[in-house]
Amino acid sequence: MTKTLYVLSAEPQCGKTLICLGLVSALTSRTARVAFLRPVAETAAGGDDPDIRLILEQFGLNQPPDSAFATSAKQAAGLIASGSREALFEAVAAAHAVLAAGHEVVVCESGSASPGGEGLTFEFDLELAKALGAMVVVVVSGRGKTAAQTADAARMAAWAVLGQGMALAAVAVNRFEAEPTPGAAGCVSGCLAGLPGLPDPPPPVWTIPEDERLSRPSMAEVARHLEADVLWGGDRLDVQVGETVVAAMSVGNFLDYVRPGCLVVTPGDRADIILAVLAARASGAFPHPAGLALTGGLEVAPAIGRLLEGWSDIPLPVIRTGAPTFPTLHRLEGLVSRLDPGQQGRVQAALGHFEAHADAGELARRLAARSDEAVPGLVFEQSVIARARALGKTVVFPEGGEDRVLLAADQVMSRGIARVVILGDVEDMTRRAAVLGLDLSGATLLNPADHPEREAFAATLFELRRDKGLTLEAARELLTDKTYFGTMLVYKGLADGMVSGATTTTADTIRPALQFIRTRPGFSMVSSVFFMCLADRVLVYGDCAINPDPTAADLAEIAAASADTAARFGIPPRVAMLSYSTGASGKGPDVEKVRQAVALARARLPDIPVEGPIQYDAAVDPVTAAEKMPGSPVAGKATVFIFPDLDTGNVTYKAVQRATGAAAMGPVLQGLKKPVNDLSRGCTVRDIVYTAAVTAIQAGEADDAPSRADKEAS
Repeated sequence: MTKTLYVLSAEPQCGKTLICLGLVSALTSRTARVAFLRPVAETAAGGDDPDIRLILEQFGLNQPPDSAFATSAKQAAGLIASGSREALFEAVAAAHAVLAAGHEVVVCESGSASPGGEGLTFEFDLELAKALGAMVVVVVSGRGKTAAQTADAARMAAWAVLGQGMALAAVAVNRFEAEPTPGAAGCVSGCLAGLPGLPDPPPPVWTIPEDERLSRPSMAEVARHLEADVLWGGDRLDVQVGETVVAAMSVGNFLDYVRPGCLVVTPGDRADIILAVLAARASGAFPHPAGLALTGGLEVAPAIGRLLEGWSDIPLPVIRTGAPTFPTLHRLEGLVSRLDPGQQGRVQAALGHFEAHADAGELARRLAARSDEAVPGLVFEQSVIARARALGKTVVFPEGGEDRVLLAADQVMSRGIARVVILGDVEDMTRRAAVLGLDLSGATLLNPADHPEREAFAATLFELRRDKGLTLEAARELLTDKTYFGTMLVYKGLADGMVSGATTTTADTIRPALQFIRTRPGFSMVSSVFFMCLADRVLVYGDCAINPDPTAADLAEIAAASADTAARFGIPPRVAMLSYSTGASGKGPDVEKVRQAVALARARLPDIPVEGPIQYDAAVDPVTAAEKMPGSPVAGKATVFIFPDLDTGNVTYKAVQRATGAAAMGPVLQGLKKPVNDLSRGCTVRDIVYTAAVTAIQAGEADDAPSRADKEAS
């Protein structure tokens, strides 16, 4: 399972770029499969984001620049302001899913407290990190603070993470300026003491002192920030700049204010200052300035220009900006230096500085040891989309007369989830697609009534069902039905799976599949599950849509099918057979049925933990489980919930969906040789899209490997 590390800044200019640089360096030394993601990039073209460019170029990460961000800060702020946070979170989760599919670790850098990140908050990034199931490295600035103030800031930031029930990986106190006394160091390093929710041992606290080599901008950055022309000394732009000195007095007085590495700012017509700065740079009697910025857009006197043109090795860069002196000074106040892959001296100094003060190896070990069985719902949803895209399957939608289906089909194609076949009146579908503004040019539109293979399909259906009394004429009639025709496309391999039910009953959707696709070896029935995508995990509920009153043997088969489905979708199956009673505390025919089902399920699933009879609270809550069923491998941590009847299952999934806001993905049908999935007639376009993705994955999984039940049957 891919691990995610989220570097979260609690305040501006705390140096989270340094932390990301050091962490990616430490992780790439242990595995080559590291990816970098800025959920919200600073620039509209994410590849131009300074931190994305730095990390990808410095470490040669195996990802294109466009994969390293989900959206820009401006776009994100617009989505938040318009109330479209869900769309923003889905975009980030989708970008994360693409990277997670091919990497062991994804390092994310927060967008709040960054240039251009107005509208994004620390709290927003906390929510995003939680939605991704990430471990958090929180970065706090110690600049301009006492040790006690720094410790308080670190403690508050850590508490904000822990208070959300999230995993705190480390606290990085960066740019620490307090006196490096034992008392100060101890005050900061002990800032987490007593916080509730800390793991044992507690996460590390790194105290990284300020280093002027990393915070001072280069003359190249100054020139870019001021949008200035480089007049002379263009080969020396990598020199770093300290304080700014304004030359507005006579040369004799000005020279006393020259400081080592300073940037001298003066109007462009001050020939005396220009010569004095160059002389100071060449002389050993005065500190050496780093550069000279000429303001006002004024031309240098021709004689001075000729003098400098004839100087073969001008010792410092001279730049010119069109702005007057004081606006230039004001603009310089907003300059924040950024590490750049072209400045390898600074980059290597930054890596050395980080490694000297932070034990990233300890964090890497914590990350590797973390169990990520509980996948957040948003991550699961987007991983389903990413997996489906990689398979290239074809899904048939038999209900082309429904606008929701056309809208969903358009999204399925545009997102690359699957190829699409849509059944219906071709002229009508084309007309309605134009009205809806859809592009269905990539879809295969078919009318069952005049399809050239209809007679051949009828002959096939007749051969499959003649022993049941079906006549050839009756077979022809059945294939005028869109669901029978779509199912025949799946049977013939012309589609890999079918999604139906937006306007069709469950019985009518399943009937053709049962008649000639039939059940897989080891299964005698079709059942269903819902993937309940909660904020912090995904649970599997079965059966909530198909079988009204299953027997004990039916429940055992539903448990086996549901455990297999969970495993196929990356959810470790721990099966809870639900009842109104836990353990041996209750009696009655309903409890006895579940007790018998548990025995049958355990025999069928010897390697998977199965518990029951068990009440829902004992299955899902560790505290209740410790009281009612201590020592159980399932109680308190169940992932697959088998309901005793359809009433209970259907009521429960809808209650949980409405009470928690969870997405209920399904019903996903199981037990068939090829995937056919049912929709609720109240389904949304989003429901149809995700059901299509699940169908594509089921088709791909069926191609790749037999299920546990298939193996047992063989």
